[in-house]
Amino acid sequence: KSNIGHTQAAAGIAGVIKMAQALRHGVLPRTLHLDSPSSHVNWASGGVELLDRAREWPSVERARRAAVSAFGTSGTNAHVILEQPEPETSEPSTAEVVGPVVLPLSAHSGAGLRGQAQRLRELLDAAPDLELAVLGRALAEHRVTDLEHRAAVVAEDRETVLAALGALAEDGTHPQLTTGSGAPGADPVLVFPGQGSQWPGMALQLLDSSPRFRDALAECDAALGEFVDWSVLDVLHERPGAPSMGQLDVVQPLLFAVMVALARTWQAAGITPAAVVGHSQGEVAAACVAGALSLSDAARIICLRSRAMQEKLSGLGAMASVAQPQAWVAERLERWGGRLSVAAVNGPTSVVVSGEAAAVDEFLADAEEAGVRARRVKGAIAAGHSAQVELVEDRVRAELAPVSPRTGEVPIVSTVTGEACDGSGMDADYWYRNLR
Repeated sequence: KSNIGHTQAAAGIAGVIKMAQALRHGVLPRTLHLDSPSSHVNWASGGVELLDRAREWPSVERARRAAVSAFGTSGTNAHVILEQPEPETSEPSTAEVVGPVVLPLSAHSGAGLRGQAQRLRELLDAAPDLELAVLGRALAEHRVTDLEHRAAVVAEDRETVLAALGALAEDGTHPQLTTGSGAPGADPVLVFPGQGSQWPGMALQLLDSSPRFRDALAECDAALGEFVDWSVLDVLHERPGAPSMGQLDVVQPLLFAVMVALARTWQAAGITPAAVVGHSQGEVAAACVAGALSLSDAARIICLRSRAMQEKLSGLGAMASVAQPQAWVAERLERWGGRLSVAAVNGPTSVVVSGEAAAVDEFLADAEEAGVRARRVKGAIAAGHSAQVELVEDRVRAELAPVSPRTGEVPIVSTVTGEACDGSGMDADYWYRNLR
């Protein structure tokens, strides 16, 4: 009040602002326009003083604290205690960012998008010291990026960015420019595949170029380390002594770690999924990313379940992917009796067959003769999602009993039930059914 007069309903917040500044600068400001202290207060006792001059508020081992009171005309008494915040840690230097930077743009119209590209190009021309990583983060976090007309420039150097933005401004094309459209406010759905998506050298470029991916993969590696005696990084780099990616109990944890790390990298870039869905072992990663499983519980499921398969079912069966409708495949499988069955229907013309290894070979030969595209699922040395899985049912249920699912933060479309769920029911029984 001594600074700006009576501000009616804003008087309280004015005091809060003044005290916040005092905490920030370490100075107790003088009370202005004070001619004489009130005679209704005994200033000699009580330890109360008027600030007739600014005083230093020295730093000590504890945080500075202060109280602000405000009294309303109707009798309301508000009292706020303020505390000095922790010192701000300096942000990591963007100069350390290695690899490509994404610059997302969106607008209500194509003309608006082209105009944005031109203005962004002019900004970069006028500010040669502006780091691309800073600009990319600002565009992702502080601008509307989900309008109907969208574009993204992905590049490692300023010259490429300027060229791509110039192409967009002229309604042209560039190798590092992607354009498209989408419904405003529509977030993506993350899909997590099952086994067979791995390859030698997988994730190595991301490890070298993305610190976020590298950190997320290290967290997954540590969680998996509770249940395995090998390192994800050693397997990916094919270091001496690392186990083979051809083992079920290696490739499945490996894929889990890469999928979760990829999702975390997208989330760190501001991508929030509208929902997640995963097939087979991919559903474990999906549930983890959705928040329905802790990283430790997800690691338990993926490691112990794949180990049971490796130890009890390895070599007994195989799996094959067939580019035909389910009805065609089901009719064809009648020739093999119960030796083969449909394990998964991934799409209208994408079906997975599972069963005895010899029967799978016979089926593949039959498909080739019929001119049908079919192939073995890479790394599937057991007949997942078939009757053979029942051999490990008791073990899987017992070893996964400690799993404690919770309500996820993102909706999950279950590939076990075919319905959307919140993940709270994804217990040991669920994860056995996911395997069977």
